[in-house]
Amino acid sequence: MSKSNYITRITRLSVLPEKEPIFSELCTHITIVDEAAGEYLEITQQSGCPNMKEQTISLSADEWPAIKGAIEQLLAECRQ
Repeated sequence: MSKSNYITRITRLSVLPEKEPIFSELCTHITIVDEAAGEYLEITQQSGCPNMKEQTISLSADEWPAIKGAIEQLLAECRQ
């Protein structure tokens, strides 16, 4: 039996409420992207508006700790 030169990688996860379809505006897609300059993440959401395109945020691994910290800081400041 010969060994395969192929691997399987998970490169996208979708976060969405139960019972929502993956094209829902409530669905967030997190994707590994590589445009030949190294891998980074894109976080994308569909728009609920027909005239609005999907929204994308691109993050490198180096940026994540600072961005995560800022998000957690502001979440703690949110009023209930």
